[in-house]
Amino acid sequence: MTKLIVGLGNPGDEHKEDRHNAGFWFVDALAKQLNIRFETEKRFQGKVAKTQWHGQDLFLLKPNTYMNLSGQSVGALCRFHKITPQDVLVVQDELDLKPGTARIKLGGGTGGHNGLKDIQAHLSTPEYWRLRLGIGHPRDLAAEGARTMDVADYVLRRPLQAEQKQIDASIEDGLRILPLFLKGDTQTAMLELHSKTN
Repeated sequence: MTKLIVGLGNPGDEHKEDRHNAGFWFVDALAKQLNIRFETEKRFQGKVAKTQWHGQDLFLLKPNTYMNLSGQSVGALCRFHKITPQDVLVVQDELDLKPGTARIKLGGGTGGHNGLKDIQAHLSTPEYWRLRLGIGHPRDLAAEGARTMDVADYVLRRPLQAEQKQIDASIEDGLRILPLFLKGDTQTAMLELHSKTN
């Protein structure tokens, strides 16, 4: 069995701290935990790290294609290594969840997330796993009296310090349940993650 964990984000130093790069932050933290390094793989249009996890191949991927074309990278790696959509976990930023909240699910809509739309198109199915890391929505800021911000501007800016701490905590929560998820105990993984009070 081969598993793939995809972190979504935009390449380049100018985007490194953007809210939209929460998926990259997750796979970077996981690579550090597993003591593996990302290498650029042109055929997969991204940075790839590989390890063994309890006898199965585990790939980590950071597409270099920019968010809207993430599916090109994911599709290429899946086809080459014969990875089924059900063995793919895409880690993404989620506007509809508050910072500090993480949720995992199989399939469903894209919620207007262009990275997910492109992955769905290239995998020809919505039936892949998603780990959604809450980044909050600009309307939440407006409700607190801050100026209204366009969604595109919001996701391409760095979080406030307090938000960053909450997002980092949700990444830790995701990393904690990952062993359960990878061994196929997805129900327990979901229960543990979703029962946390965020």
